[in-house]
Amino acid sequence: MTKVVKTKWLPLCFALLALASAPAFSQTAYFVDGWHGGIWGHYPPWVTQFLVDKLNQNPDWKINLEIEPESWDWIEANTPEAYKEFQALFADQSVKGRIEYVNPDFAQSYLWNITGESVIHQFDYGMRKLRQHFPNANLTVYSSEEPCFTSALPGILKSFGFKYAVLKNPNTCWGGYTRAFGGELVNWVGPDGTTITTVPRYASEALNMTTTWKTMASDNVPAYIEAALQAGIIHPVGMLLQDAGWKSGPRLGKGTYRPSEYVMWRDYFENYAIKTSVEEWKFSQEDVLVSLVWGSQVLQKIGQEVRTAENQIIMAEKLAAMAASSREFPWPQPAFAGAWRTLLLSQHHDCWITPYNRSGAADHLTTAPSSLTPAQSGAAVNSWAEKVAVWTDNTRQTSDTITQGALVALSPATADDRTFIRVFNTLGVGRNELASATLPAGWDTTRVRVLDGDDREVPSQIISRSGSNQVLFAADVPSIGYNTYRLDKKPAATSKGSHVSIQADGTYKLETDLYTLTVDPAHGGTISSLQSKELKHKEFVDGANARRFSEMRGYFFDEGKYHSSAEQPAKLTILENGPVGLRVQVDGLIGVHPFTQIITLAQGQPRIDFNLKINWQGNPGIGDGYAQTAWRKEDDHKAFYNNREKLLALFPLNLKTQKIYKNAAFDVTESKLSDTFFTNWSGIKNDIFLNWVDATDGSNQYGLALLTDHTTSYAHGADVPLGLTLQYSGIGLWGRNHRIDGPTELNYALVPHAGKWDQAGIWTASDRWNEPLVTRVMNLNSPGGGARKSLLSVSGSGYEISSMHMGGKDFFVRFFNAEGDASPRQISFDGHADTIEAVGLDGSKIRDLPQRKEAGKNIFSLSLARMGVQTIRLSNYSMPLR
Repeated sequence: MTKVVKTKWLPLCFALLALASAPAFSQTAYFVDGWHGGIWGHYPPWVTQFLVDKLNQNPDWKINLEIEPESWDWIEANTPEAYKEFQALFADQSVKGRIEYVNPDFAQSYLWNITGESVIHQFDYGMRKLRQHFPNANLTVYSSEEPCFTSALPGILKSFGFKYAVLKNPNTCWGGYTRAFGGELVNWVGPDGTTITTVPRYASEALNMTTTWKTMASDNVPAYIEAALQAGIIHPVGMLLQDAGWKSGPRLGKGTYRPSEYVMWRDYFENYAIKTSVEEWKFSQEDVLVSLVWGSQVLQKIGQEVRTAENQIIMAEKLAAMAASSREFPWPQPAFAGAWRTLLLSQHHDCWITPYNRSGAADHLTTAPSSLTPAQSGAAVNSWAEKVAVWTDNTRQTSDTITQGALVALSPATADDRTFIRVFNTLGVGRNELASATLPAGWDTTRVRVLDGDDREVPSQIISRSGSNQVLFAADVPSIGYNTYRLDKKPAATSKGSHVSIQADGTYKLETDLYTLTVDPAHGGTISSLQSKELKHKEFVDGANARRFSEMRGYFFDEGKYHSSAEQPAKLTILENGPVGLRVQVDGLIGVHPFTQIITLAQGQPRIDFNLKINWQGNPGIGDGYAQTAWRKEDDHKAFYNNREKLLALFPLNLKTQKIYKNAAFDVTESKLSDTFFTNWSGIKNDIFLNWVDATDGSNQYGLALLTDHTTSYAHGADVPLGLTLQYSGIGLWGRNHRIDGPTELNYALVPHAGKWDQAGIWTASDRWNEPLVTRVMNLNSPGGGARKSLLSVSGSGYEISSMHMGGKDFFVRFFNAEGDASPRQISFDGHADTIEAVGLDGSKIRDLPQRKEAGKNIFSLSLARMGVQTIRLSNYSMPLR
């Protein structure tokens, strides 16, 4: 351990010495022992019989389980006798029993790195699978051996029927830990105001000063228990969910505080802990102190594959629900189950923290679980990263097949010479945005125009992308619905709109009705000006900053120097020049490494899109050069933590006294960090970038949101402008070299705006990016009465429709109040439902929602707290398809 680290731990050392000389305590302490893992993580074939034998040999031992639920398929098939014996021991689910399941999450996901719908599905699919094997499982307490926590969990857990939670993960802190806070129990308050009784990582629960992966709570050592007792915690409890593969049996042994008693978590909460917690903890996402090897190519690809699959399956479900509610399209439940399954597996924590490692399942999975097809099992590949590619590919392909079937059902073609484009919107807000569709073969690109339902021409433009000719046009599409446009073989009317012009000084000026953006080829194609026309030409670029806007800069430690894209001139090429959309290509260098960046703007579109590809020459080392030649496992300082030195895309903003807001699953946090930078395991800060980060001035008058296509990290501080992590290449956890092995390609976007993030609709802007308009070209006799249709719409603003699906004849829709207040919203829907109910995530009825009819639409009222999530069931639902 370095000298700096020893100095940092001196106060704790003195405290522990004081405790050692203090009078001995006789108060009983408690310990939660158990097992963590599964067939994908680690679960050798002998484990189940081992647990049965140890439970029989140790009548006072109790265990808490965090075993991947799908593991029991394999256990039943391959070790049937041990499986039956374990089932018999599991049968007693009272507080006097000896086995408790504390995490039924399908794939032991971190949760803080995925979307809210993915979090819900992890629990939903996991609990369903678990109860196939243990129908009477009493799922009361959520606890995890990994830092599998996210701020919105109180509302999600309560809706699934949980009563308690635990925020400790004392023996597996490689990926991080929660902030130390509070005493014996706290009321964990979620962003929607829901509370759940929780054992926190105590304020007295220090990090273990001899490792970089433990807190003091992992083995009930005397120093931990005595510190807790001195802090007024009268029923202190430690925990360790052992790896399924350890043969240690009951964990407590020599060196443990005495007396210590084994407990199940449910038993501890209901029979030992204080009965009432008076301490509330408004737990922020920044209280989840976690970090992975952000910027490494392998993690970047995993993040992109997972995000793409998340987006596609949600869109497929919404489109399929629209089609299936007509009763003319069968709901493809088995296909969705398989697609969700592989997506959930790709969110397994080991995929993200040990992407190069061989998946534990490959060591012993001679028989695939019954729920897997051979193609879905990933049997031909070994590493977690390779399995993620296979798993997410299955999710994407299945989702695409379902989507195409739903589109056909929603827009059946007929024999006719006239060609139509039906544009579909999967969001719960109406959209006036650009849509694109591939032109039919043989069409003359000089004779194409687009007409709306009243035969009025709408602005359009012919573009060539992905090897095909497409028409880009302005579409007006209602919420959860579609609109229909006609393609006509006549030249489009000449119109003024967006355009690119080259200025006398060599800069390129990109103009739309919303922005004037200037790109400077002399400085690597960086942006020298970004002005909003709607905001009285507000300039967003800080021209006085030492860094340039959209500059890419990082430390190349092999060379001992920084390289920046702004250091060398770039070549600019105009790819598309209005009147609807603009695309400019920037070809430049970062040192000797070529990059291509495409900047896209569109008429009427607040978002500015960037596609970046860096063609690396070899495997340069990028980031902090510390200990790059010798991994030091217990060294507090780790190079991959240091975002300051990684390759960053930087955005110096003309915004004074900047504040940062960032989203998480069903939550938005206003950052309390003075900066995002740290280099030590003991000093982790939450710099996680899920979907978007928004920087505003101190008064929330103006801001700029940065969107990304994958979970990663961001940078921000007094001396570093808002930055997106682009690349790290070097030593990661356990000495693994996170190499560059090909080009880096990613997408990000900017949204300048007025007001705070919610006033500016940034959550909705992110949804628009993740769920683009979908088009289908077809021939119709007549667009008829089905030219424009909306299945669901919400009055006012701020509500997101996060998911839709069918369950038998019932239609389920989930609402999330991302940006609105708690006042009631009027939800109107097309079609018929016998009854409307608010239901929990466990399917239980919460209350009836009366419906009424107005102007041919059925309407019900819904009121949600800010950040509230509510599932609605419309029973025996049907709607006319056209």
